[in-house]
Amino acid sequence: MTRAGGRITAALRGLPRMLREDLWSSPVDPIPPTGAPGSPVWRPAFGMLLTLGVTAVALWHVPDLVPHGAAVPAYVVLLAVCQSLALLAGMRQPLYAWWASLVLMVVSVRIAESAVTPGEMFPWTGAEIALQSGALFLLTLRVHPRRAVLALTLSLLAGLVSSGFTTRAHNYSMDVGALVVITAVVIGAALRALRVARSQLVEQSELTEEERARRTLLEERNRIARELHDVVAHHMSVISIQAQVAPHLVENPSPELRENLAGIRENAVEALAELRRVLGVLRSEDALADGVRHAPQPTLDRLDELVGKVRSAGVSVATQTTGRRRPLPPGVELSAFRIVQEALSNVLRHAPGAGARVEVGYHSSAVTVRVTNTAPDAPGRPMDGVGHGLLGMRERTAMLGGDLTHGPTPGGGYEVVATLPLEDPS
Repeated sequence: MTRAGGRITAALRGLPRMLREDLWSSPVDPIPPTGAPGSPVWRPAFGMLLTLGVTAVALWHVPDLVPHGAAVPAYVVLLAVCQSLALLAGMRQPLYAWWASLVLMVVSVRIAESAVTPGEMFPWTGAEIALQSGALFLLTLRVHPRRAVLALTLSLLAGLVSSGFTTRAHNYSMDVGALVVITAVVIGAALRALRVARSQLVEQSELTEEERARRTLLEERNRIARELHDVVAHHMSVISIQAQVAPHLVENPSPELRENLAGIRENAVEALAELRRVLGVLRSEDALADGVRHAPQPTLDRLDELVGKVRSAGVSVATQTTGRRRPLPPGVELSAFRIVQEALSNVLRHAPGAGARVEVGYHSSAVTVRVTNTAPDAPGRPMDGVGHGLLGMRERTAMLGGDLTHGPTPGGGYEVVATLPLEDPS
């Protein structure tokens, strides 16, 4: 019991601070820019209706503050205008606008109490109910529901207190007023929850897309590592075998030659074992790797085979080779083939009915690969930003120190151009 009493005492001591933070110092939610995730689509229409409604409320509210048939005092007109302006200010500063509306409501009730006839609603007239509902609605759209409930409670308490200090009988309207303002708060909280949910959904979708792109990039890097592992392992095996056979090809080889060749073979075998230990583990994560572990990696010599498969899928593909065709470094051969393969796959996916053209240019210090397609006959699958296939192409060209450009062509098609240097970029 003592512990419970201590908690209640601590809560009561912290109540003023909580009220000050929730109803004065804590900021409100920023207004989302037009078109941003969670931006309220009803805001322009609501602003227009609010302006028209406030004008009507101001004209309707003035007669409630003066006796019938009497001249309207200047302070009454000023009070009505201030209440209307407070509601308009709620579009930008809803918390301070609600405070201003609440204070002006209490002041207007005290001024008008002696002049309100028994048949008129008190303490909240129809105009007061509209003003308080509008102020609370705008506040609820921009603050946490707990803060909105505190503001609603304070507004109802202010109305009850105003009803207690009267000099005559009145037609009390707290029940009707409470129902209207509570409804306004509930609707505002629902709209805010919808806006927050939409914003979180868009943010989660963006994070998911980023994670998907990152995962695709890592998968492509693993694929490149596996392929390079096969290429390097093949060459290291050849070096080891040649170093072992070389002494038998020389008559009376010197001890120094035998020692050097043995060292070459030993280093090749050790490097091959280390390579398999570091990169070979990637093979275990590939479901298809066991069946193609010893299959030769594709080169540009298999370009005609690739083009034939794409043609059999219904795509018209033309090829052109410029320069003197010659063997290329294994990494360049493999990357050039994969870039052509992925570019043609993109044509199949994103440009149905389009024709494609593959150009391979052999130069003294580089090889260029250019894949273009004409405008598609029908819309293909939409691409948001850079496609995942393009990420793989970029990884391959960056690995070799090359350059990749891609983009739409004037005729409505698309092109991918990769330049792969033949020398070591380091």
